[in-house]
Parts: sequence; C-alpha cells; structure tokens
Amino acid sequence: MDLPVVDLDVFRNQPRDSAAVQAECAKAAEALITFGALVLHDSRVSEQDNDAFLDLLEDYFAQPEADLKRDERPELSYQIGVTLENTEKPKCAADEPCLRVIERLEPSERPLDITAHNPDPKCRFFWKMVERPPYDTKFPGLNAPNIIPEAPHIAARWGSTMDQWGASMKNAVEGLTEMTAVGLGLPAETFKDAGRYGPHLLAPTASDLQKYGAKDTILAGFHTDLNFLTIHGRSRYPGLHIWARNTGRRIAVKIPPGNNLLVQAGKQLEHMTGGLVKAGFHEVVVNDQTLAVIAARREKQPDRPLVRISSTFFWHLSSDVDLVPIPALAAKAKELRAEQFNLGRDDGDDVEYPPMKVGEQVQSELKHIALMA
Repeated sequence: MDLPVVDLDVFRNQPRDSAAVQAECAKAAEALITFGALVLHDSRVSEQDNDAFLDLLEDYFAQPEADLKRDERPELSYQIGVTLENTEKPKCAADEPCLRVIERLEPSERPLDITAHNPDPKCRFFWKMVERPPYDTKFPGLNAPNIIPEAPHIAARWGSTMDQWGASMKNAVEGLTEMTAVGLGLPAETFKDAGRYGPHLLAPTASDLQKYGAKDTILAGFHTDLNFLTIHGRSRYPGLHIWARNTGRRIAVKIPPGNNLLVQAGKQLEHMTGGLVKAGFHEVVVNDQTLAVIAARREKQPDRPLVRISSTFFWHLSSDVDLVPIPALAAKAKELRAEQFNLGRDDGDDVEYPPMKVGEQVQSELKHIALMA
C-alpha cells in the first residue's frame, strides 16, 4: 500500500531513549503527518482472536432485523448497541470543504459519487472499551453502559470475544499514541493520558452482501472519522480505500498477514495538532476484488452468512478534556502549509480549530452524520 510499517514491539521492548525507539517514534509521527495512516506491527495481535470476532459478528448481523432492533438506542445517538442500515449519512455528501477535497483529486483518484446524500447501507455495533472516570462526566449520553444481545447463541460468546479482540486493538493503538507523542516532541503520555477515560469503541461495521453485493455499491461513503485514531484489523472482504494526504491517490487497503493493523488519523488528532496531522479520508465499496471473494466464500463456505464485517476500533480522547491545538504543533502545521504552497501543492482550505470540550466536538460531528438530533 506504500504505507510505512511502524513496529510497536521496538517501542515496547527497548529503552525509550535508544536510537531505535526514537527513530521508530519519528517514523510514526511522520507517517501520520505525511499519509494520515500507517501499518502498525504488534506481536500481541492474534489472527485467531480476529477470526473469532468476525465469526461472532457475522452470526449477529445474520439475525432478523426485528431482533437487531432490540439493541438500537437512537435516544443515545446510537453510541451503544446497533445502528441499522440506511441510518448514518456520509458527512462529505453535503459538506462543502469535503466536496472541495474531492474536486482537487484527479478524476481517476476520486471516490465513488456520494452527492445523492443517501444514508449508508451498512449496520454497526458499538461496544464500549472504557475505564470509568472518577468524576461525573458532562456527557453521559456518550458514556452509557454496554448492551449485550439477547439471543443465547450470541450472548454466550459476546462479552469474552468482544473484550478479547477489543483489548488487543486498544492496547495497540494506545502504544501508538505514545510513539506519536514522542515523535512529535511531546511527553510520551500526552495523548494517552488525555484519552484515559475516553468512550473508546470496538465498532464492527456490517454490510449485507446478499443485498448490497453489486459492483460499485457504496457501503460507507467518503468520510473522515471523528475520533482520535482508528485502528483496523483484517476484514475478510476487500473494499476499503484510503487517500494519502501527500499524493491524493486512492489506495486499496491490504493489511499484511500476521500481527499487523491499519491505523488512520481522526479529527480529534487533527484538532490537537492544529492540522499538522490531517484526518484520513476513506470509503468502503464493492469492487472487483470484493466480488471475487464473495464468489469464493459462496463456493467454499455456503453455510456462512455473506456479511462483510469491518474489524474496527475507534480510540477517543476523554469527553471532558479540553480540545485545544498544542501551540508548538499548530506552528509546525503553518510551516508545513507554507512549504506545500511554495511547492505548488494545494493542502486544502485553511481550517480554524476553536477550543471546545471533546464531547462538544463529538456531538457536533454526530449531528452532521444524522446520528444525533
């Protein structure tokens, strides 16, 4: 994918002041600045855990809609439990700055057209992976307790499977927050401490490929993520495209086999760095590679649900933290923008990052994607 591979094992196992650790941290920060994404290697990550997670979620989303609907919580902005298909709208379909990003791309590198502003034909389940804060949050709706599905064949596996895979993803991404901080010249705990009580979400997204398996179907329209960092395990079906900030190219994601995960920058990281790191754009579509896997799954495993599950985790800053650009990073962002301009490269609109609570930022983003009234 032309994305740098950052080795978390180096950071975990060698002295923090070693040349190897410092170089790996610099690589992490530079990758997020340059690409908005990277591949993260962590030997603790288990393909077996990811497979158990994917099996469970395929079974869950194969249930009748009436059973799924019992796990829906629209009054909590869908921040726990299930979100059913055709609910969430891609923000970029009606967001002028985002539409200008698409216009700046070469026609051959643009996402599939989302201007009809139809909601995405995807479902999602949010499972919190949180440490409860020792204070009363001002945003209780973003920090509600989890829902366990009722069906016995699902409930028996649910908590242990979700927590096992969720912990792997959370541990990996929190290690990367420390590496990124060091690479940006900050104390290692800067971001990790700010996210200690965050409403982190194991967030599998499901697409019914029986219904939505035609080529060029948009499963998740072109968008960025509202959280701090998003981390992905391997899906069984291709179709995730990301855009590298430095090239404007559409990249078909292929996470290398083994102990590897894909990480993308989100809007909270962009805000804290004053735009030095930009949130990464991505989409999920049905392409030729998706169709080939659908055909193979039908032949080899005809008894399994034909559902594309994304193995995704959203790592958040704590809801009550002040979301304010770090001055030194904001200054570097302005320098980088000037450098890009002098090289004849359009780095996009000049964005303001006003101070606010993280919870306020999340609520604002949820309204844009039709998950909050």
